[in-house]
Amino acid sequence: MFKVLVIAYYFPPKGLSGVQRTLKFVKYMPKFNWQPTVLTSGLNAYYAYDYSLLKEVDESVVKIVRVSAKEINSLIPKKGTIKMPGEFLRKTLSFFSSFFFIPDNKKQWAKNALIEARKLLKEEQYDLIFVTGPPFSSFTIAAQLKKEFDVPLAIDYRDLWYGNHFAIYPTPYHKSRIKQLEYKVLKSADKIIVNNRRIKEKVMEYFPFVSHRDIIIIPHGFDQEDFEKSGTEPKTKDKLVLAHSGLFYEYITPKYFLNAFKTLVAERPDIASNIELVFIGVLRKSLLRQIRKLKLEPFIKISGYVSHIESVRKILSSDVLWMMIGEGRNSDSIAPSKVFEYIGTRKPIIGMIQDDSIIKTSLQEYKASYICDPYDEKAIKELLLKVYEDFRLNKLPQPDPEVVTRYRRDNLTEILGKELQFLVHVK
Repeated sequence: MFKVLVIAYYFPPKGLSGVQRTLKFVKYMPKFNWQPTVLTSGLNAYYAYDYSLLKEVDESVVKIVRVSAKEINSLIPKKGTIKMPGEFLRKTLSFFSSFFFIPDNKKQWAKNALIEARKLLKEEQYDLIFVTGPPFSSFTIAAQLKKEFDVPLAIDYRDLWYGNHFAIYPTPYHKSRIKQLEYKVLKSADKIIVNNRRIKEKVMEYFPFVSHRDIIIIPHGFDQEDFEKSGTEPKTKDKLVLAHSGLFYEYITPKYFLNAFKTLVAERPDIASNIELVFIGVLRKSLLRQIRKLKLEPFIKISGYVSHIESVRKILSSDVLWMMIGEGRNSDSIAPSKVFEYIGTRKPIIGMIQDDSIIKTSLQEYKASYICDPYDEKAIKELLLKVYEDFRLNKLPQPDPEVVTRYRRDNLTEILGKELQFLVHVK
């Protein structure tokens, strides 16, 4: 088997969507002739822990090396699960973090990870280094390892680096320095992997020396095994269950959806009484206040944070799933991993998205989708009426099975494995 050193700050037992892509790649790599060693963070403070995810990794094949450091998550006194801050506090902390830490606040962890990675590369013969970001401080140390050990390097973008929709550049220097660091990493990389076409286009726009063939697109996906072992929950008979899975933040908010539903309650209480809204995940206090202000509590169920397999069970138990991406800097490149898990359920999906959103193409190809403007509350209300009528008449749209198969995690890992093998053979 080929040996690959996987550098990933976010990895189980940390939870949330940031770990899923790397976890599933690592899970299926041995099936396609790759033996991974994962270099990741320690058990420090984080918003969610899901120890069940570790059971997916065969520890007889996959070696996990944990590195701790005096970075932001390790400095928080409380270890394990911590509360998620409100949007205002998040933005404030992000500003100060961006001012003092370049490229990001995981910089100290990256330094310690570099020391450990050097030991691993000296002790064993690795065929390739695979690094995923964010955090992008991981990219910088991977480039350094490539230079020192002359091992092929593949970098995986889960989001944009320069121009990221969350990025804050306090001064022109910060903006210039980030772009300079990314330039150096891209120059050293043997293969660039992105999860959607828009990120590929942006990278090529910002760094013209990167060619079309330097970048491959491997989208997010779903794990068929998760659906096979999760089962379903009993649902309220005759009620349309609309579910949303995941977190909300600046560009992804339920505000307009809830306002539209409130109008539906006022205009058609007979229909609204037959709709149940399910939120799978943590809702910030500001959203809970909005729900109370609109007096929508009788229509809503909030699960709070649950394990990944439990979230799969809940979306499988729903009738229709929905998601939203609003307008912001490069928000057109956002492709939430939950959308591809939605696709794995083969359930209809409501996409409240901009016309230029990269996710629009995936939903259109999927076919079992309803699409509307994320800010047009009247259009959202009318769409909810349409969905309810289709549900009542048993005419909800059906997905294209070939498109569903395209996003299976095992199939995507097979594509990744072949690309990585090519790099080794070239070397």
